[in-house]
Amino acid sequence: MSRAALAAISHGTSDPAGQAVVARLAADVAAEAARRGQVEEVRLGHVDVQDPDVAATLDALPEGIPAVVVPVLLSAGYHVNVDLARETADVGREVTISGALGPDDRLVELLAERLEAVGADPRADAIILGAAGSSDPAAVDDCRDMGRRLAARLDADVEVAFLSAAEPRVRDAVAAARRQRPEGRVVVASYLLAPGYFQDLLAAAEADVTAAPLLSGPQDSGDAPASPRQLVEVMLDRFAAGERALTARADDGA
Repeated sequence: MSRAALAAISHGTSDPAGQAVVARLAADVAAEAARRGQVEEVRLGHVDVQDPDVAATLDALPEGIPAVVVPVLLSAGYHVNVDLARETADVGREVTISGALGPDDRLVELLAERLEAVGADPRADAIILGAAGSSDPAAVDDCRDMGRRLAARLDADVEVAFLSAAEPRVRDAVAAARRQRPEGRVVVASYLLAPGYFQDLLAAAEADVTAAPLLSGPQDSGDAPASPRQLVEVMLDRFAAGERALTARADDGA
C-alpha cells in the first residue's frame, strides 16, 4: 500500500481569526509530519462553511494514494458519523476516518494552560467547561468525559455546559454557579477549537472570566501564533492510527 496522505477536515468558519488559526494548525502539522518523516502530503478541507469541501480536498491529493481523514473536531458527532462518512464513501481511493481530537489528556493539559493564563484559581473559582454541544449523545458524553478529566487534573469540581443542543446551557450554568458561590468568581474554560461565533457566545454568557479557545487568535501583527504542541501531537497520532487501519484493511484484502 502506498503511504497515506493526511486530509485534515475542520468544521469551517466565516470568522477570519478562526480561519487563520486552523490553517496554521494544518501547516504546523504538515511541518512536524515532514520533520518526523511520518507523512508527505497534508491537505486542509472543511465539512461546512468554507472551501475546499471534503470532495475537493480528496480530489486534490495525488492520484491513487490512500487518505486518512483526521477530523479537526473535538468530538465525533454528526459531522464525523454522518457527513464525513457519506462524503468519503465513494471517492475513488482508499479512505479511512480517524477518531476526533477528543477526549484526550493532552487537551486537558491545554485547557489547564488556558485557565492558568487567565488567572483561574480552581480552589476559589467555580470552573465551567463550555462546549458547543451536539444532538449526538456520544459527542455529549465525550465532553462530559473531558469535564471529568479536567476535574481530576485541577483537583476541583468542573461543571460541563453547552451552547446548543444539550443541557445545561452555559449561561444557565454560570447563573447557577453565581447563586451557589456569590463571593467567588465564575470562570469558563473554553472547550472550543478556535475563535469565532461559538467563542463569542461563550464570552457573552456573563462569566467573570472566559478563557481562550484551544487555538488562540492571531497576534497584533495579524499572524496566527504557533499551534499548541498538544494539538499537533494529537492530530499526528490520529493519523497514525488511521494509517494502521488502512494497512490492516489492505492486508485483509490481500
